Amino acid sequence: MNGQDKIVAELIRGLKHERDELQLQIHLASMEAREELDKLGNRLDELDHEYEPLKDAVQTTADDVLDSLKFVGYEIRDGFKRIRQAL
Repeated sequence: MNGQDKIVAELIRGLKHERDELQLQIHLASMEAREELDKLGNRLDELDHEYEPLKDAVQTTADDVLDSLKFVGYEIRDGFKRIRQAL
């Protein structure tokens, strides 16, 4: 696992942890926040699913894809922040 892989793996692990924490708090939130969390949770599952086969992919191709996955991961993280602020 190279540096990029570690960054993405840690990002996904952290996002899953934050998603789980938010799910515990979301029952108090508005329907809009619940829908946003569901949407972001689905994107996180898709991100994780797309990342899995790349862990062992050829390095030159994987770097570009990993950059794209990191971007999506950061978007999800920002969405979680918006939900947390709404709580």
